[in-house]
Amino acid sequence: MVGHISTNQLQSFVEDNFISGRMALVGIGVKHSVLRQVGEGLLSVRSGAATPADKAVYRGGELRVHTNDDLVHALIASEGAANGSAQANAFSVLQRILGSGPRVKRGSNITSKLCQGVAKATADPFDATAFSLSYSDSGLFGIYTVTQAGSAREVINAAVAQVRGVAEGNVSEADVTAAKNQVKTEYLMLMENSEVMLEEVGAQALAAAAYQQPDAVLQAVDAVTLDNVVKAAKTFVDGKKTMAALGHHTNTPFVDEI
Repeated sequence: MVGHISTNQLQSFVEDNFISGRMALVGIGVKHSVLRQVGEGLLSVRSGAATPADKAVYRGGELRVHTNDDLVHALIASEGAANGSAQANAFSVLQRILGSGPRVKRGSNITSKLCQGVAKATADPFDATAFSLSYSDSGLFGIYTVTQAGSAREVINAAVAQVRGVAEGNVSEADVTAAKNQVKTEYLMLMENSEVMLEEVGAQALAAAAYQQPDAVLQAVDAVTLDNVVKAAKTFVDGKKTMAALGHHTNTPFVDEI
């Protein structure tokens, strides 16, 4: 695909996107006067408003790649929520409740609802994590599993069952509080990195022409309720699914079987 991009296509992309309405100049640890000087040096950039982009349309689907590997990697997702929305915060909390991976090297991830549920379905080695991705106008939420080919169906079904359990109310206030604390802690730790913070400020400036202070972000996470989390889980359970699977599919379910 990349090798087939023509000079005319590249020129058209530059003309459509390299305009003042689609750019943001941000800085951290730099004086405003210095930043202004940098901006004045960019006055040659063509002025103009950004062309409104079409809203993303989620359609669902399935992709299966067969290999002779002993493992099966499977991802099951449904439409999530746009970045900065209250629903996106609920999905982030749900992700931590289900389990988003161990934080300690070679950790067992035993507190993860996904791992607890899957461990009852198979004695084979496995991994199961939840993910939540938010973009400017939509998002994706789902689960990712890795297991032996022979137990793929049991592992995938057990993982999905854990999300269904939350959708049915099998979650406590203590679970929600602990998950919110994880979300806030991870966010604050990321903001300690100046490169990550610079990217965050720039992304917010481009998407919303404003920057949300960390305190406001933490307050938005604190505002997530148990009902919000249950609703997010129901959105996944009831929503149209997308599935991608890679491996030896002797026992991998199809998306319409999940």
